[in-house]
Amino acid sequence: MNQEQLRRMEHDKGFIAALDQSGGSTPKALKAYGVDESAYNGEEEMFTRVHEMRTRIIKSPSFDKHEILAAILFENTMDRKIDNLFTADFLWNQKGIVPFLKVDKGLADEKNGVQLMKPIPGLDALLDRANERHIFGTKMRSVIKQANPDGIRAIIDQQFVVGMQIAHKGLVPILEPEVDIHCPDKAKAEEIMLGVIQEYLAKLHEGAKIMFKVTIPTVDNLYAEIMKDSHVVRVVALSGGYTMDDANEKLARNHGLIASFSRALAQDLRFSQSDHDFNAVLKKAIDSIYRASIT
Repeated sequence: MNQEQLRRMEHDKGFIAALDQSGGSTPKALKAYGVDESAYNGEEEMFTRVHEMRTRIIKSPSFDKHEILAAILFENTMDRKIDNLFTADFLWNQKGIVPFLKVDKGLADEKNGVQLMKPIPGLDALLDRANERHIFGTKMRSVIKQANPDGIRAIIDQQFVVGMQIAHKGLVPILEPEVDIHCPDKAKAEEIMLGVIQEYLAKLHEGAKIMFKVTIPTVDNLYAEIMKDSHVVRVVALSGGYTMDDANEKLARNHGLIASFSRALAQDLRFSQSDHDFNAVLKKAIDSIYRASIT
């Protein structure tokens, strides 16, 4: 674990840029950017186009370490280069931004009101490669759709079991048990989830370091207690389908909670924009997310 990166993640102001759309969501991300499916043939060309988009974001002068602490990458992005450096090395060496890697393989079918993660075959080998590529930490997502205690416990069980496998490899896992913003009893689901998380934190061995990525809670400052836990490097928030303005407004009410937005960060970026316009639009988004993250 890089101690300078750990210090930055624990103490510095800013937010995490989520640049980790994977195979399933890449066409949608490209289309929103203005690159239609007719502009590429097959998966390899698609990933090349999305890497060009991410490279443009990362190399932009607006994408700056004073506001952005870290970036979450997709596996394909980790294995590609920017200016002859692997993406994680470019982020840290050229930008001072901490690299994370999305490791989950998507969601299983809903059961007991939740969607667990699908199995992650070859996780140990992926983590070894992440270490070779100088990745600091990982991220993995599952989703809670109902305030079902059995389902929620299954989600947190899975997140912690896999999280500890990641931590044993020297990486800092971001556990992401997302509560769907359309969950009919969202506040109750979040309360149940917090209770199970606190049970796990009480049993973690000394020195274990983890992070959480959560939906912005219905009850403001719900996660304030776990932010103080010595095992918890940071608690970050996903935008969850809220517009950027809504997400920022809700985030700002939660002290110490910082953003880890993807769609909200890139929603107004277009392939056709001049570099000047692209950088200006990106800066406006980054500035607004940063302001909401430092409350």
